[in-house]
Amino acid sequence: MITYLKRASKTPETESGNAQAVVAEMLSGIEKGGEQAVRDYAKKLDQWSGDIVLTPAQIEARTRGISAGIKSDIEYATKQVRDFALAQKASLTEFRTEVAPGLIAGQRLIPCNVAGCYVPTGRYAHIASAYMSVATAKAAGVKTIVACSTPYRGLVEGKPFEPGIHPHVLYAMQVAGADIVMTLGGVQAIAAMAYGLFSGKPADIIVGPGNKFVAEAKRSLFGKVGIDVFAGPSEVAVIADDSADPYIVASDLVGQGEHGHESPMWLFTSSQQLAESVMALVPGLIEKLPPTARDAACAAWRDYAEVVLCDTREELVEVSDRYASEHLEVQCRDLDWWLANLTCYGSLFLGEETTVAYGDKVSGPNHILPTKGAARYSGGLSVHKFMKTLTWQRATREANRDLGQVTARISRLEGMEGHARTGDDRLDKYFKGEVFDKGTPVTV
Repeated sequence: MITYLKRASKTPETESGNAQAVVAEMLSGIEKGGEQAVRDYAKKLDQWSGDIVLTPAQIEARTRGISAGIKSDIEYATKQVRDFALAQKASLTEFRTEVAPGLIAGQRLIPCNVAGCYVPTGRYAHIASAYMSVATAKAAGVKTIVACSTPYRGLVEGKPFEPGIHPHVLYAMQVAGADIVMTLGGVQAIAAMAYGLFSGKPADIIVGPGNKFVAEAKRSLFGKVGIDVFAGPSEVAVIADDSADPYIVASDLVGQGEHGHESPMWLFTSSQQLAESVMALVPGLIEKLPPTARDAACAAWRDYAEVVLCDTREELVEVSDRYASEHLEVQCRDLDWWLANLTCYGSLFLGEETTVAYGDKVSGPNHILPTKGAARYSGGLSVHKFMKTLTWQRATREANRDLGQVTARISRLEGMEGHARTGDDRLDKYFKGEVFDKGTPVTV
């Protein structure tokens, strides 16, 4: 039996509001007005009227004062992500195979030429999103990587800093391998990358997290450009049995709740005692957070959290796969069973010894992941998103003996005489004087 001990009063969809209308108007204006329209939005929305494209000298000057320890941490995390992405790439193979005598077909793996990587800087400076996107694109072999981030105003390492891209984000972009860096945020950044404004390099694919307006801009432009995932507020689910530590479970839920007011936090458990302990612990852990995180996590827990009690682990799998959470932690016995049976999640964290925060920041697998149930049909960002799997074929003249006849007959069954005649013409040219069954010609 599946029982809800706590139900969410809202869903991310209930708060989407007017994003679609706002984004449609902005994209239309930018498509017509070009770079000047982007500058106007940057000034209006982000109070930014400085340079859009940073020069190498500007990047060096802005990152010069970063402490050695911070640089070392960013470099370490970037290497972890790059190494994992390179291992992903190594798992892909090009091949050729003889599918029939004289007919050779194959597969090539070719990276996109231009990738746009968006790095948000709103409630938090998302340093990790810079190397998650840029380093993965670089590992895939993308020729040109354009990176954008919102102008930041505030303290950096406890000191006032000149407005512009957060220096830690900027350093992460540089270490990860961005070729062009632009000081732009929001819809105007997504549009600039899609249309190739300021860079002269229209993106083939745009990746990276962002708020509901950024997500809607990517959705609206999908087709003109590729995108990583249809993204929404960050989600976390924890599957826990009676062997789990309630404090660790509660801590992990709260840790993800600080992402934002609309971030779902879900607990799926077979232990009512654990569920009740976690629900009792969460409010106290939220109260101990600093003000910005406390405000976000409090709303997330109040409005979007759910606690689901199940009798069996099979029911837990059923519920978890239905939710298809962006991040899924399993704190249960027999972890191999869960790995073998769970099928819908953005990224899986097996055992108490790992946590979503490790994946968000440093462990290696990408943290740009599907939300709002998209994990039912899509994985997260990887080198695969930047690679095109392209097929090719070639055939001998002798192979045309079968290919031409069967193609002609099937084409005519479908009523496509023009298709059929391309087979006919090859049969007539390569096998002069021979008679073939080409099907009944289409007359209507």
